[in-house]
Amino acid sequence: MFYRETGQFKTNYADDQAIFPIAQDRWGIYIILGLAFLAAPLIMDDYWGNAILIPFLIYSLIALGLNILVGYCGQISLGTAAFMAVGSYASFKLMTSFPGLDFTIVVILSGLMTALVGMMFGLPSLRIKGFYLAVATLAAQFFLIWLFNKVEWFYNYSATGQISAPERTAFMFPVTGPSASVLYKYYFCLCIVVITALATKNVVRGRIGRSWMAIRDMDIAAELIGVRPVYAKLSAFAFSSFLIGMGGALYFGVWLGAAEPTEAFGIDQSFQILFMVIIGGLGSILGAFLGAGFLWLLPIVLKNFMVDMLGLSTAFSEHMQVIIVGALIIIFLIVEPHGLARLWQILKEKMRLWPFPH
Repeated sequence: MFYRETGQFKTNYADDQAIFPIAQDRWGIYIILGLAFLAAPLIMDDYWGNAILIPFLIYSLIALGLNILVGYCGQISLGTAAFMAVGSYASFKLMTSFPGLDFTIVVILSGLMTALVGMMFGLPSLRIKGFYLAVATLAAQFFLIWLFNKVEWFYNYSATGQISAPERTAFMFPVTGPSASVLYKYYFCLCIVVITALATKNVVRGRIGRSWMAIRDMDIAAELIGVRPVYAKLSAFAFSSFLIGMGGALYFGVWLGAAEPTEAFGIDQSFQILFMVIIGGLGSILGAFLGAGFLWLLPIVLKNFMVDMLGLSTAFSEHMQVIIVGALIIIFLIVEPHGLARLWQILKEKMRLWPFPH
């Protein structure tokens, strides 16, 4: 009743192959975008911006990049935080070397540099896969973090070894540095995430995306039907690293403002983003956003509930957060291993049949 295509006719191939061919999907996207662009700024303050909305958008972009590699191409990666660090340090070097460069260009160039690094570390995927590829990407995690710690050029010979984002503008509005408005930073991240998500949706629906999924399902059969594993796997590593690098530039420049490699880009960060992809749904654009929202917003809700409403101590609430979130992850993966995106798909199927018997 709520989600039926009855009466929705397509008269040409362009309408039938649209990103959202069903009217209800288009209306839902329009409503979400309207709320994001028009309603969210009405409640925007420093807490909502810096603690909830901006990190949610950045983690969604990074999870989207990892989902390309793991969910669509089937290549396991445990080095996401290291590629975030590449994007962060690339943006830092670009901002300090070219003070007049628009931060939008800095973000894009940081993504491109990370794509080159990702392709280099993606070369082992041509010969190994599964657990062995996970170990290879884990080695990239430790090597890159060690490199950023030991080579002083990356942090401009700072005595502390820390990098700090100078004040830079995007389209003449300040988005980095202490003087940047939280509203400008939110809109900047939102625009990048929306444009990137739409572009990614088009890529995965096309020839490149189909080659990724063919490699994921059965690489030998994909090669037999004409898919070249070299191009498919390296393009997946490049595209994934490009999105993660842009997310790393936003993570450092817009949100944190300062970073130290061991603390900001440790192995825990890689596992957290991998859990976002698994919980949200492998091979789903929507799953990246659902997983990022689940793993980032749930601890905040639990902390506010335990400390503000129940009056528990902060230390106790932090331990309980870890226990509750871990238990929920295990239970959720047992109940629905295909993620939150699959639950939404099941709900849509039920809405197509309601109120008739299933």
